[in-house]
Amino acid sequence: MSHFTAVKTKLKNMLYLMRALKDLGYVYEEAEQGQKLMVKGYQGQTTKAELVIKASKTYDIGVVQTDEGLQFVSDWWGVETTRGVTEEQFIKAVTQRYSYHMVVEECKKRGYTLAEEKQEEDQTIKLTLRSYG
Repeated sequence: MSHFTAVKTKLKNMLYLMRALKDLGYVYEEAEQGQKLMVKGYQGQTTKAELVIKASKTYDIGVVQTDEGLQFVSDWWGVETTRGVTEEQFIKAVTQRYSYHMVVEECKKRGYTLAEEKQEEDQTIKLTLRSYG
């Protein structure tokens, strides 16, 4: 019986995801093109993914690319008990940082520069952008 659960997301860009994971202090490993890595779960069970996030010594979070977007695959109970972060907390934090990188990159493409960044008490991030021209 597998303890792995897949969580579908609307995230699509692996580069923005890797930047978000780095910001949040997660160590990860990316598979070579066309390859898969093993994701560790309960009692040595494994599954495969294109990116493996090291949640703890015994539990990983896998990232699988699908036609609809990125999916996180993990034994979330194991991640919570060994890392202290729930599935919901992980998804929320990663999504926020992913969105941050996506917005900043899109603004740069349109000629804006990031002038100021401020994180509010409620964890909202406010960006001030400038355009010269």
